[in-house]
Amino acid sequence: MAFNAVLPLFLVIFAGIVFSRLQKINGTWVEILNKYALYIGFPALIVVALMNINLAEHEIKKLLFVNSVNIIILIFLAFIITRIFQLGTTAKRTLVLILPFTNNAYLGMPVLQNAFGEAIMPYAAIISAVYLFWMFTLALFLLEITGEGPVRLQKITLSLITNPMLIAVGVGFFLAIFQLKLPAFAESSIRMFAGSVTAIVLFSLGIFLGLHQSGTVREWMTAAAWSVLTMLIFPLVLFLVIKNTGMETLQFKATILDAAMPLGLTPYALSTQYKLDTPLVARIVVVATIFSVLVIPLWMTVISLSL
Repeated sequence: MAFNAVLPLFLVIFAGIVFSRLQKINGTWVEILNKYALYIGFPALIVVALMNINLAEHEIKKLLFVNSVNIIILIFLAFIITRIFQLGTTAKRTLVLILPFTNNAYLGMPVLQNAFGEAIMPYAAIISAVYLFWMFTLALFLLEITGEGPVRLQKITLSLITNPMLIAVGVGFFLAIFQLKLPAFAESSIRMFAGSVTAIVLFSLGIFLGLHQSGTVREWMTAAAWSVLTMLIFPLVLFLVIKNTGMETLQFKATILDAAMPLGLTPYALSTQYKLDTPLVARIVVVATIFSVLVIPLWMTVISLSL
């Protein structure tokens, strides 16, 4: 099941690599495709995930609290790690995206749906919204203030309140809270954009990998080490902390599995926008997605045995 969910991702990445190696497309495509994803595709995906949830039927306070605290701790852990190991500013800013933000949208949602059915999908959508909220508020704020240029709070505030993905979270929750239905033609159009973003970002990642050096063994081992940390160690700590808190079973399953997903593609897109260590982020996406074929079934087994 997990293998079937992951294999199509690699086929799209591979297609991007092939086209770039054949010199049919160039690096300009990466910038254009990533901007499409950030400004159109991902916002559409968020709205689609949230707009049909009936929040009145679900008690989600603990779900929101646990996932928010976990994300915030991991964001600030990036600063602790960089200080301990005396890493540079670029590394610190890159880790802000690497440590907390997993592929809980278009990998996490299909896996959870296949494993536990439709009943878990409202929680999966809410968790994705929580991750996106903190990514485009706290994480983005930290990326802005730790950059090389002068800190301009007015510019940062404007960039946050006009961020299309953050706006999409607000729109999605607004529609869900008031149980508003969009006209059928509007919903169909949004779903078309939402359905396009996975292939576009994966294809962009493949182009990026194809246009750059494949990397040394040491660089790939570094990516593997970060993948193990984020997919096994961090979720294990979270698992041990919350397993006896009385969290509702489906919420517990969704929280742990989403925390154990590979690095998401939004951090990769943001790493190109903010000129971070994009090669490292790209390698982690690839390595972690490969690992997920084994890691996701492992976590499913652990969760099943613990309940």
